Amino acid sequence: MKAMFGLETYLRGCGLPVNLLHLLKLRVSQINGCAYCIDMHSKDLRAVGETEQRLYLLDAWREAPFYSDRERAALAWAEAVTLVTQGHVPDEVYEQARTQFSEEELANLTLAVVAINGWNRLSIAFRTVPGAYQPPQHATPPAVVTA
Repeated sequence: MKAMFGLETYLRGCGLPVNLLHLLKLRVSQINGCAYCIDMHSKDLRAVGETEQRLYLLDAWREAPFYSDRERAALAWAEAVTLVTQGHVPDEVYEQARTQFSEEELANLTLAVVAINGWNRLSIAFRTVPGAYQPPQHATPPAVVTA
């Protein structure tokens, strides 16, 4: 657990927008069927000012016009890395990600995907019950950054 929390500490300071990291975590948790993490990251996203519309449509982000090109590249990357046994990471997904993110940012996105996949597996395996999690309280929610 100490290693997992250490990775989260690193990711909080890596420079990627917090809302982008939570979007990735929510989407990967949807793919993996982790109710605890879906509950947590939807609450975290609301706490940083994310809209209900974008939360509800995240599962269909390809068809919804509410996500930026950068977010789309990150979501495609997160899905491909999560589902790596289903065709690896396709070249077009890699190329799309490279147009939107630097090498360091892409490495950090990958670490975020690795982390949430780990948390999903721990939460599912140990039957963590959703519902009780509450996001950290902020005096005012930070601005949502989508660029």
